[in-house]
Amino acid sequence: MSSICISCTKPTKNRKPTTVELLRNIFGLNIEIPLLFTQFYFWGFFVTVLAVFAVIQREKLARNTFLFVVSIFFYYKTGGFFFVLLLSSTVIDYFVGLSIHRAARKGEKLGFLIFAIVYNLLVLSYFKYSYFFTESFNDVFGTSVVYHNHFSVWVNQIQDVLSAALDMKIGRTLPIDKLIPPIGVSFFTFQTISYAIDVYRGDVKPVRNILDFGFFVSYFPQLVAGPIVRASDFIPQIYQPYQVTRREFGIAVFWVLRGLIKKLVFADFIAVNFVDRIFANPELYTGFENLVGVYGYSLVVYGDFSGYTDIAIGISLMMGFRLPVNFNSPYKARSVAEFWRRWHISLSTWLRDYLYKPLGGNKGATVVTWAFYGLLPLIALAVFGWDYLPAILIVSAGVAALLLFLDLKYPETRLEMAVSANLLITMLLGGFWHGASWMFIIWAALNGSALVVYKYWKRISPYEGRTEWYWVAWSVFFTFSFISFTRIWFRSPNLEIANALLHNIRHNFGFEHIRAVIDNYFRVFYVMYAGLVIHWAPSSFKQEVIDKFVDLPLVAKVLVTAGIIFLVLQVTSSGLQPFIYFQF
Repeated sequence: MSSICISCTKPTKNRKPTTVELLRNIFGLNIEIPLLFTQFYFWGFFVTVLAVFAVIQREKLARNTFLFVVSIFFYYKTGGFFFVLLLSSTVIDYFVGLSIHRAARKGEKLGFLIFAIVYNLLVLSYFKYSYFFTESFNDVFGTSVVYHNHFSVWVNQIQDVLSAALDMKIGRTLPIDKLIPPIGVSFFTFQTISYAIDVYRGDVKPVRNILDFGFFVSYFPQLVAGPIVRASDFIPQIYQPYQVTRREFGIAVFWVLRGLIKKLVFADFIAVNFVDRIFANPELYTGFENLVGVYGYSLVVYGDFSGYTDIAIGISLMMGFRLPVNFNSPYKARSVAEFWRRWHISLSTWLRDYLYKPLGGNKGATVVTWAFYGLLPLIALAVFGWDYLPAILIVSAGVAALLLFLDLKYPETRLEMAVSANLLITMLLGGFWHGASWMFIIWAALNGSALVVYKYWKRISPYEGRTEWYWVAWSVFFTFSFISFTRIWFRSPNLEIANALLHNIRHNFGFEHIRAVIDNYFRVFYVMYAGLVIHWAPSSFKQEVIDKFVDLPLVAKVLVTAGIIFLVLQVTSSGLQPFIYFQF
């Protein structure tokens, strides 16, 4: 987790820490005790927050102000000096929302909306993609433009002054020739963009109190890794009185426990003991190990990300705030389209409502839609380089001729082409949202292409809608396999690793070593098998487990909770394993 700051002075083992050292560890920046859901320090923080919240929860202004302050503290402890960026975005988007609402003419409202969108996208682009754009420009045009991070220079200067004044190290010296993106910048910028759009559409009224708005933007359970919260869903909750039933509190505890098990027992164990090794050096392993590593990573990324959101939903419910469900057993999907309705639901629906539909959705095209086709050769050139220019030009000319022929010969296909382009644009931008790398673009292009193919295939498929168990099982397995295959580019740091992994699977499968591999990694494979069985279990069975836990007597519930925590601690992998989606 690159944007966490270095630790403060630590006490020696032979003496107790002084009061000053304790305060520095609590309120200073310390890489060894960040506010992660998987760290004991976080739960001390949360219990303190919950205790104060219980005292002041009837006073809405005091409650919201308190949660805003502790959320900023949470981000400061997790993301370092970038909390200033979060505060500046909060202030600007707050006043823009008021301006949109107060503007008398539609043109003025639109102007303020455009300003909000452009500002937030510029923030996102500078702090997440500027280094990528510089590198890509140099690669394509053969230049040597030097990247210089002016924000890092400014932060370093401020930190030096404050460190000297407070006589303590308060931050990490940021490199000026590299980019360290703020944690969660993709989440809170998308959240504020949707707020401005919702105010413009009249779906929600602007927040009048800047402290309430700051609470909405920075709410700590979902701040750094989602789910992305809509203003129309969350803002009404901040004015409602605290109300959580005993059953809801039991469900909240269950969500937290389930999230910890997903992250620590499944995701971290599989990643540390198998998957990370495979993707670090795929050529050192057989093709069979590479293939299992690909499937294993699908379990890792699901357990990691859904585990985070489960914990976020659980601790949020304890405080009376309902966050949207972000995953719905995605590996039960029978098609790639159904998968994206079940996976990272808050992002998928955000892209649908704020990108896909404005582009025209299923109804037609905009200028952006058709411009997209013109950008494809440039994207291919940036990915593959100038050596492939002749092939790119030939393929581009062929595709252009085919599209023109279809448009002239079969005018009714124009809508189909527009819808397909809208799907691809949405998926490509969704992939780019994940990170500044062509690897994410390739991953998104594969998924977008699959969505387009499936859109046509389901019209002629003789198997669509069949409910026999073997057809359902095959559809689920095929979809899971395809999604896992595309994640080769999602997980691999570069094309060399991805190509090496694919080469091993095709040419060095190692059938004769399968038994030895299974014997060597039997614990990992058992955990993977258990994870799939649990995931594919019927929803009715899972709901029955939740109901039984919630209905337990209080003493039994405490004992079960303590037992699960003890189990989690016993199998926890050594070392800090940050959540995967913190990088996004």
